[in-house]
Amino acid sequence: MGTESVPAPRFPHAPPDWTPDAARAIARQEGLELGDDHWETLRALQEYFVRHEGTEIRRRALHDALGEKFHRKGGVRYLYTLFPGGPVAQGCRIAGLKPPPGAVDLSYGSVA
Repeated sequence: MGTESVPAPRFPHAPPDWTPDAARAIARQEGLELGDDHWETLRALQEYFVRHEGTEIRRRALHDALGEKFHRKGGVRYLYTLFPGGPVAQGCRIAGLKPPPGAVDLSYGSVA
């Protein structure tokens, strides 16, 4: 189920200083317990950043890519149930990534 008793899946695109334990600690501070779909989202965020390395990460494009990846489960709406602070803003923080410019913006739907 992806709880703390189950190890997190591999993260081939993780930042060098990031660990699943660090993600668990940040998530816990933010009132989240990471499950399988949380881990899948973190992996997707890290992969997106690696694929777009050297270019400006655009908040909207990242938001749309996540929505597409989780389309079968409800898209971005579903992701907000996982990351109430915003799948981009909160997800990036937990994934060890710097959120793209404007991701932490109350008018955009981020509450963190």
